[in-house]
Order: sequence, then C-alpha cells, then structure tokens
Amino acid sequence: MSNANRVVADDCVVQIEYTLTLDDGEVYDSSAETGPLDYLHGYGQIIAGLEAALTGMQVGEIKDIVVTPEYGYGEYDPEAVELAPLDAFPDDMEIEVGMPVELFDEEIDQEIEAYVAEIGADGILLDMNHPLAGETLHF
Repeated sequence: MSNANRVVADDCVVQIEYTLTLDDGEVYDSSAETGPLDYLHGYGQIIAGLEAALTGMQVGEIKDIVVTPEYGYGEYDPEAVELAPLDAFPDDMEIEVGMPVELFDEEIDQEIEAYVAEIGADGILLDMNHPLAGETLHF
C-alpha cells in the first residue's frame, strides 16, 4: 500500500507533527521541541476534536485544525477552584503560581491534578480546571 492510500482510521498508530497556538497567536506547544506525537487512533488518547479532525487524513497531508473548548479541554468552570490553607503544604515546599499539585478527592476516591492559581496570606488558591479549559485550540 502506498503512502497516498494510507489514511488515519481507528486502530492505526498515528504520528503527527504539530504546533498548538491559542486565539491570541501564542504558541503553547509544538512537536518541534519534543518530536512527533505518537498515539493509537480511536481510543481517546488525544482530545476528541483533534482526533475527529485527523480521521481520514492521508500520510503527509497538512491541515489547519481548530478545536473549540467543548471538543478540547472543556469550558472553564469558575466553581472548580478551592482555597487551601498554607499549612496543608510542607514548609520546605517551594510553591509557585502555575505549578501542578496532585490532590486526593476522598468522595470519588481519585487523584485530581490542580494548578496553583494564587498565593496569598489566607492560603493557596487551587484551580482544578485544565490550563487550556475555555481555550480555542489551533493546530
């Protein structure tokens, strides 16, 4: 089978080179820095909107893809923030805005990744939204 006949479909291992920019043109991520991304198509290993847009592409094809929040990382949920007391963190921990923090939610018995949104005298504001929640993604 020639490369021209090979298309992206379920159960295929796909390798993509990409540049991810946001609406303001900021480059958020690029395979130029990390090398091509490999994934198994049809198994939700990448965001739904990107996976759907890649379906049917041929090997070597170049395409501009726009993924809206609902098919990317979801809308930003302003309720998904929580103020944690300063003493919930080890004294020797260097905390910076933007750093990821793993939390354990006893109600759902699962770890959740949060991000430090603010550091204040009253505590540390943790944001459980993905950093790209609410963003339109341009690949």
